[in-house]
Amino acid sequence: MEFTKKLDEGMSRRSLLTGAGKLALVTAGAAAVSGGLGFMSQAEALGGPTEKWPWPYVKLDPDFTAELAYKEWYRVFCGNAVISSIFGQLREKVGEPYKSFPIDGFVFLEGGMAGWGTVCGSNAGANIVSNLIIGPRIAGPDCENGHQIGSEMMQWYSETALPTFTPKEPKQKTAIIQTTSNSPLCHVSVGKWMDKAGFALASAERKDRCARVAASVAHKLVVDLNAWKDGKYESKATWTPGKTFGITGQQNCNECHGSNIPTPPQAKK
Repeated sequence: MEFTKKLDEGMSRRSLLTGAGKLALVTAGAAAVSGGLGFMSQAEALGGPTEKWPWPYVKLDPDFTAELAYKEWYRVFCGNAVISSIFGQLREKVGEPYKSFPIDGFVFLEGGMAGWGTVCGSNAGANIVSNLIIGPRIAGPDCENGHQIGSEMMQWYSETALPTFTPKEPKQKTAIIQTTSNSPLCHVSVGKWMDKAGFALASAERKDRCARVAASVAHKLVVDLNAWKDGKYESKATWTPGKTFGITGQQNCNECHGSNIPTPPQAKK
C-alpha cells in the first residue's frame, strides 16, 4: 500500500530505477570492501549493528536499584526484575543499546526457568546483565570480568543468608526470615525457605521473600558493576566449576541429592 501511494504521489519509473541503481552500487561496494579488506564484516560495511564491548555503563545507586527490583518482581518476577531494574535505568541514563534491548522478554526465568526449579532466575538475570554490559569472555580478556561477576554471584547467592534486602515499604508486613541455600538452584533455595518459614509456594509471604531475594541480587550486582567501572573489581571466588572437580558442576551436590531435599509445608501435614 505504501509503495502504491508513493507512485500515486508522482514517483516516476526513472526515479525508482535510479534508487535501485544506487542501492546496488552501495551493496556491491560494501561487498567489495568486505571481501577485499578482509577485516570488515558485511554488517559493518553496510553500516549495520556490530557487537562492541563493553556497553556504555554509568554507575548506579545499589539501594535505589534494589527498590526497583523489588517492585518489578511483582510485575515480571525474579530474573526479569534484576534485568529491568538495571537496564531500565540505563535506558534513561545512557540510551542505546539499552533502548533496543527487549527487557520484558525474560519473564521465562521465573521459577528457575519456566517453573522448573533450576538456576534461580535472579542468578540468571545477573549473568545476562554482567555479560552484556562487560561482554562475553569469548570477546577477549578484557571481557572476562563479565563472566566472573556472574559466576561469583552464584557463589555469593549460595553462601549468603537471603534475603539481605528489606524494602522501605514491604508489601507483606510478616517477618521474612533468612535462609542459606548452599545452592544457586531455585528448587533448593525456595524449598529450604518454605521448610523453615512454614509458608507454601503460593503464599504471599513466599512471593515477598523471592521479591526481596531478587532485590538483594540486584543490589549486589550493581555494587560489583560499580567496582568494575572504577577498575577496582577483584575476584572473590574460592572455587571454579570444572577446574575444581574436573567436570562442570557444583560443590554442594548433597543439597539436592540425598536426604537434604527440602520438604514443602503442605507435604508435612
